[in-house]
Amino acid sequence: MIAELKKNTEQKMQKSLEALKQDLHKVRTGRAHTGILDHVQVEYYGSYMPINQVANVTLIDARTIGVQPWEKPMIAKVEKAIRDSDLGLNPSTQGDLIRVPMPMLTEERRKELIKVVRHEGEAAKVAVRNLRRDAIAHLKEALKKHELSEDDERRAQDDVQKLTDRYVAEVDKALAEKEKDLMAI
Repeated sequence: MIAELKKNTEQKMQKSLEALKQDLHKVRTGRAHTGILDHVQVEYYGSYMPINQVANVTLIDARTIGVQPWEKPMIAKVEKAIRDSDLGLNPSTQGDLIRVPMPMLTEERRKELIKVVRHEGEAAKVAVRNLRRDAIAHLKEALKKHELSEDDERRAQDDVQKLTDRYVAEVDKALAEKEKDLMAI
């Protein structure tokens, strides 16, 4: 029972960390990377699909993303989807290639993005701590029902705390890397 509880808690903490990394991936730095466009949805024959399912997304250079739709009629729709996304990008079409230049970030904007990143990190830490609280509550409940001894419950609580500390450290590490990326010119 204890091993299963620890395993479930660790899996949930891992999911929280992955969600944070996904959110941080969407925060734009000055450099181009294809992951920025991952959540852009394009209307494709009546339904909305991710951009990477209707076009080839590549890096042209360090500051430009190239998007090449697989069908010619989709060029205008893909360009519109990128322009209408909340990313603040201004694509331009050259033949059958859509060029998406990444604008430079101002110092003020970098500091705003760092605040956003720190807020996301704090939310991830809260999620990890909530998982710890839930696991400890389950352990105390099992102790009340006499399903495990006090020593086992105490050891399991220590293990859950170590797990929590490890994932909080992972969150801090991911935040530090993203802040470093944002401040790099």
